[in-house]
Amino acid sequence: MRKASFNELLSTQVGNEFSASQQYIAVATWFANQDLPQLAKYFYRQSVEERNHAMMMVQYMLDRDLPVNIPGIPAVRNDFTSVTEPLALALKQEKEVTKNIEDMFRAARAEDDALGEQFMLWFLKEQVEEVASMTTLLNIAQRADNLFDIENFIARETVGDSGHDSSAPEAAGGTL
Repeated sequence: MRKASFNELLSTQVGNEFSASQQYIAVATWFANQDLPQLAKYFYRQSVEERNHAMMMVQYMLDRDLPVNIPGIPAVRNDFTSVTEPLALALKQEKEVTKNIEDMFRAARAEDDALGEQFMLWFLKEQVEEVASMTTLLNIAQRADNLFDIENFIARETVGDSGHDSSAPEAAGGTL
């Protein structure tokens, strides 16, 4: 069985990032519907961040004169029964993205694509922050005595970098 090339994996990841963005909108609206505005705000921001990641990949592909196809995305999950469910889903999703980014890095290295390898370094660093943030949120939710403890934690603490990183690659059309 032939392994997917770096460019093929990158094209697939554009769709994965857009899918993550949509999933985070669904999570954010679920939290908003539960009257948890801090969690909702956090995931609305995460949605934009994932969209920006997709557009960074699109810009890279445009810059390297690679074919760009924007895929459709599968349906997202909208219904949850507890506050920890969407957080666990987000953590699982970020761990999957980390594996995908690692696979892309390895593919670029195997193809002796120094530019592709260098491009993926920023995303590897970003995934450390993403997994750590989601792990923290899930841990806090599991330990909280009530939902307001989670809301207060998010309002008080900085969880993640809110998508602001001056070393981030350029996004097609600019970041939001």
